[in-house]
Amino acid sequence: MKSKHYPDTVSSPDFSSLEKEIIKFWQENKVFERSVGERSKDNCFVFYDGPPFANGLPHYGHLLTGFIKDAFARYQTMLQKRVERRFGWDCHGLPAEMGAEKELGISGRTEIEKFGIEKFNNHCRTSVMRFSLEWEKYVNRQARWVDFHNDYKTMDKSFMESVMWAFKQLYDKGLVYESVRVVPYSWACETPLSNFETRLDNAYREKTSKAVTVAFELLENPKQFKSVKQKCKLLAWTTTPWTLPSNLALAIGKDIKYCAVSVHSLAARDAGIQEGNKCLHAEVTLNQPNEIYIFAESYLEKFISYSEQNNIPYENCNVKLKANDLAGLSYKPLFDYFKDTKNAFRVFVADYVTGEDGTGVVHTAPGFGEEDFNLCQSHDIPAVCPIDNSGKFTAEVSDLAGIHVFDTNDTVIKKLKEQGNWFKTEQYIHNYPHCWRTDTPLIYRTMPSWYVAVTKFKSRMVELNKRVNWIPNHIRDGQFGKWLEGAHDWSISRNRFWGTPIPVWQSDDTRYPRVDVYGSIEELERDFNVKVDDLHRPFIDTLTRPNPDDPTGKSVMRRVPDVFDCWFESGSMPFAQVHYPFENKEWFETADFITEYVAQTRGWFYTLFVLSTALFDREPFKNCICHGVVLDVKGQKLSKRLNNYADPMEVFDRYGSDALRFLMLSSSIVYGGNLLLDKEGNSIRDVLKNVIKPIWNSYHFFTMYSNADGIKAEVCKDYQSTIDRYMISKCFEAVESIQTSMNSYNSQEACKILMNFFEVLNNWYIRRSRERFWKSDLDQDKTDAYNVLYTVFCYILRAAAPLLPLITENIWQGLKYEETSVHLADFPQLEKFDSELIAKMDLVREICNAALSIRNTFNIRIRQPLSSIVIYHQSFCDFLEGEPTSVVIQVADTGIQFAADSNEYQEMIKNEVNVKELEIVGELKEVASLELKLNFPLLGKKIPDKIKKLVQYVKEGKWWQVEKTHSDVIPVLDTGIQMQIPASRAGMTEGSAKGSIFLGDESENYIIEKGEYELLLKANSEFSSVFDNNKGVVILNTTLNDELILEGLARDVVRLIQETRKQADFHISDRIRVTIKTEDEKIKEAITTWNEYIKEQTLSLSLEVNVEIGTDFYSKGYQDLTVGIKLIKLQSY
Repeated sequence: MKSKHYPDTVSSPDFSSLEKEIIKFWQENKVFERSVGERSKDNCFVFYDGPPFANGLPHYGHLLTGFIKDAFARYQTMLQKRVERRFGWDCHGLPAEMGAEKELGISGRTEIEKFGIEKFNNHCRTSVMRFSLEWEKYVNRQARWVDFHNDYKTMDKSFMESVMWAFKQLYDKGLVYESVRVVPYSWACETPLSNFETRLDNAYREKTSKAVTVAFELLENPKQFKSVKQKCKLLAWTTTPWTLPSNLALAIGKDIKYCAVSVHSLAARDAGIQEGNKCLHAEVTLNQPNEIYIFAESYLEKFISYSEQNNIPYENCNVKLKANDLAGLSYKPLFDYFKDTKNAFRVFVADYVTGEDGTGVVHTAPGFGEEDFNLCQSHDIPAVCPIDNSGKFTAEVSDLAGIHVFDTNDTVIKKLKEQGNWFKTEQYIHNYPHCWRTDTPLIYRTMPSWYVAVTKFKSRMVELNKRVNWIPNHIRDGQFGKWLEGAHDWSISRNRFWGTPIPVWQSDDTRYPRVDVYGSIEELERDFNVKVDDLHRPFIDTLTRPNPDDPTGKSVMRRVPDVFDCWFESGSMPFAQVHYPFENKEWFETADFITEYVAQTRGWFYTLFVLSTALFDREPFKNCICHGVVLDVKGQKLSKRLNNYADPMEVFDRYGSDALRFLMLSSSIVYGGNLLLDKEGNSIRDVLKNVIKPIWNSYHFFTMYSNADGIKAEVCKDYQSTIDRYMISKCFEAVESIQTSMNSYNSQEACKILMNFFEVLNNWYIRRSRERFWKSDLDQDKTDAYNVLYTVFCYILRAAAPLLPLITENIWQGLKYEETSVHLADFPQLEKFDSELIAKMDLVREICNAALSIRNTFNIRIRQPLSSIVIYHQSFCDFLEGEPTSVVIQVADTGIQFAADSNEYQEMIKNEVNVKELEIVGELKEVASLELKLNFPLLGKKIPDKIKKLVQYVKEGKWWQVEKTHSDVIPVLDTGIQMQIPASRAGMTEGSAKGSIFLGDESENYIIEKGEYELLLKANSEFSSVFDNNKGVVILNTTLNDELILEGLARDVVRLIQETRKQADFHISDRIRVTIKTEDEKIKEAITTWNEYIKEQTLSLSLEVNVEIGTDFYSKGYQDLTVGIKLIKLQSY
């Protein structure tokens, strides 16, 4: 009995079960820990793992990010880098608080304070980590290596202290300030948001608003109407009627032209005072009250259309007004709520006003708009913001108090109508920002907040961004670069409860002002003389002390009530995770690599950049992959509501995680595109079938035959056989290409290279070498074949390990290489390879594929021999006509011999395509012609008026290839003549003619340059196919004679015997006796003629026709014959 050196494998294993065994092996043998610990701390690859929230289960987006992180971390580890991978948790902020409110059945600031801040925060602390164990299961099952046991949490005291330190540093540098500004505000969450939070996750969406056009009565008329008694009113348009009670000014455009129209007073109109149904264009009836409306000329057409549709008499005053005519005029407040506001209710010029939308007059409420706020500040008008934290009017707007602002629009419009200030209401559909947590529409309002002065150093951020390698690279100067250029100061404080406290203490008596900013627990303990074990509210709020600057000793230093925006915490992650600068001061470095989905250019990537630039004056990361989004097949987001995705764990159990990993890493999603994932998992199943199964098949083939032969293979790089040398070179080339791709953070290309390699290994090398494995003699040729497979596995498994960590580990262990795990091995050293040999063999493979495609097109089975093949290639077929061999040689990969008038490559093609003769032709015209295809989009821009003429010349065949340029004389291929052509003709530049096309005749002609055309091969025979990017063509002779037909039938018989062997569950090495019963005379003749060939191919000791099939035979019937086989036990076996 021969020794078995490798596991007994099956052809179709349960890959999910294999993966679970490997994960268990990793855990039991601490392979991840060893992969980090065995690398030097002096050779680190720094990786930042952005913290997710743990108050929900991971989705496919998390898995995608995890696969990318894991692939490149594993790769760098195999390059002998130390890659520490601490998992992190984002614990603070709105997700945690909103979840706690829902679970506790409370809502809003007042109810939380009533419930108790300490109890509320304790609930947040517990609930935020509720799914952490589930996260660990998902992450481990996806075969992602991270350190969960040494994780960091943003709610850890050490992390929070580093955040406080960062704020203090910014404060000391003059990069932090407190201010009242207009900010995006979530009334549902009762907190302001950062400007970039309104850009996250498609926060802008369609909203239908009630837009109203309002007439503001001027208290003094413009100079053009000083002599008239009519009231002059400015028409203003707004989509937020609820802000009108807070109106304090009107804004007009500096360069806008305004006009005036006389109409019936709105009050009279609304009271029903109209004369008939006809609009009066020429004049307004004198005994009816009328008013003059002033608005932008660009609005006049809309005004007239609305007036005519609604029977409003009007007259164009034909008076032109400029901004200077209106600026400075006062107007009557719409409402009395804020009528005594200083400097208010005047008309001002503002740069942001345009005539494109609306009336050219903008209603200005400084408490609810950033531009409004800035305009009013410049004119010393204080902002009013009469709403509470939940978005309801306060007592300042007495008759609307307690009503949510969005619910007051109809009431406000009704008041306007009653007062004679209403002109028009319409439904307006526009994109409007929504809260990223609650999906409710935001409002903009004034609030006090602490800001990072980003505008002071954004130019430095732009400079540092140039040093980052963004993937895809257009992000650098596009999406991220433009975002940096337009960056605003960042509001970093939130009036919430669960978060790192803003470390600012202020005097509670403005007569004795003082501000203390703390950057460490030590400083807090020193000043407040208390042990600080927790930095959260409410404990931190209890830290008070007498104001040192108050001689009376009465005022007290109290902490401002706000907490940090959780984005400030995630932006602090690089240094806060290691408690910098209180610990690990020497370790902290810029990250070599990070990745998240592309919207984080306005989220985490941005906050990292802000803090890294402001604190350390360096870019936070060197390489960044911005991946896309996983969607369903309809392009919709994956959501529980739509029920359009399967639980990832179910997918892992069905197909394994390697399949999902490879699908994602090989997709354009890693380059910012989107991945459409079907709920049934068909795309994942296809990866299992087309990628992982072929890899396994090659491994299974090796173990099956090597165990049958009792062979123990060795790693060897030097071989004599052409196909062996090719396979080794092809492997070394693939390893080098994968390394190049991974160095460029291009997993998509690396996956493509890996797939192509196994296509060559399985469908070229193994298939063409089967005879070597099948033969009984264990000679050097057979040993070489085993060693080639064993060697390429040793190299390619290491190169593929980051992309397919589980299947490569299983095979690595089965083949028993030196390292206990492929992930503890180093990435293969790059080896020299024969690129010329690769080019030749690749071309041979292309020729064969082209020929086989012809067979497929015309349904000519591959087992049917054909008489001949004709091959043409424009430049690279000389090696097929190379020196013939001088002796008869056994072709190692075919089991046949070829004679002295042939060469090895020819025999490979003949054997692969199953043809008897091969002919190389040197002249294209013998087999095909060239067809000219013009690039009309390019030529249409260059010579648009000549396209019809060019098409005519092409149809008439009046074109030639240009050989070279010499002065103005151009030799033209295929003509034997020289044309006198000006070098400047048709945009042609000096020296550009070579490789171009001459189109036309001596009277009129054009030079079509490279890129403006394509030459296609058009074969003369229908039994043809082009190859090598249109550089070559093959033609098959498909005429069959009796001899070819018989050989084809014999090959069919071989296939049926092998199929019967498989059905009988015989081993590949078992010797058999065969009996065939058939009435088909041609089959009988074929068996007689090819008897020895059939026996040799099927390991048959005997082959009989039409004798009785014994009862101890296994038999199976086919269309024209029945095959019976019997197992024969030989003594030597």
